Amino acid sequence: MSEFRIDRQQVQRAFARAARVYEQHDALQREVQSRLLERLDYCETAPERVLDVGCGTGRGAALLKRRWPQAQVIALDLALPMLRVARVHAGLENPFDRVCGDALRLPLPDASVDVLHSSLCIQWCATPLPLFEEFARVLRPGGFLALTSFGPDTLHELRGAWAEADEMHPHVSRFLDMHDLGDVALAAGLRDPVLDVEHLRTLYDSPRELLRELKGLGATNADTDRERGLTGKRRFARMLAAYEMQRVQGRIPATWEVVALHAWGAPEGQPRRSGDAEIASFPIERLRGSRR
Repeated sequence: MSEFRIDRQQVQRAFARAARVYEQHDALQREVQSRLLERLDYCETAPERVLDVGCGTGRGAALLKRRWPQAQVIALDLALPMLRVARVHAGLENPFDRVCGDALRLPLPDASVDVLHSSLCIQWCATPLPLFEEFARVLRPGGFLALTSFGPDTLHELRGAWAEADEMHPHVSRFLDMHDLGDVALAAGLRDPVLDVEHLRTLYDSPRELLRELKGLGATNADTDRERGLTGKRRFARMLAAYEMQRVQGRIPATWEVVALHAWGAPEGQPRRSGDAEIASFPIERLRGSRR
């Protein structure tokens, strides 16, 4: 599995700063969200509780509430300013709950969620096993999980341009491979994970336009090995020049590798992982019935 670390405080700060302008730059995110919603067709029963992890400005949570108006929809995000913006989408007709919390420590009881939805959030967690263990913990037996994440080929053009300008420090966040996500889903005790990957491309008039979009989305470099000081003008100019060499039909390309995964919560009594231990849950009546 890829070895790198994410500065969670940097992630929180970046998304908090971007909250007010996020929806001016989120065309790609909306497209990925719409494709993820199609996977919810695999969920054949009407859920009572739906959790949207990394809800951002709440567009996805609003769509989930529209799909299942009788369900309790909880929109959770690490950045409080994002939840304040999400109030716009939590209208009086189809309101949803907004909760500020960490995906690694979900403020929900065991086996309390019927559908767990997360669009382009989990890439900000470098070690996914504890995250998937939390997902498995809160999912009810047979509950449905659907998520998307960016894969390692994302922004490879920008990454390559920066590599030519600075070989010492990473300037673009690294992302987990599809196979890593599948492995940790199984390790966490989720059932029958299904994964696929697709590559999307966006085009820009200049590298600076892409950089402005990334800043507006809060998608800044959160690698703990990043350089903490200001980027020198010469290195920045070298990066721009290297990126200019990659123009396609006069435009600057940016590739986004989108990994999609869906799976089901473990059946009742099947052990799930929690750290180094395995936990099995079953009704106490079954334990009483087994006594002689």
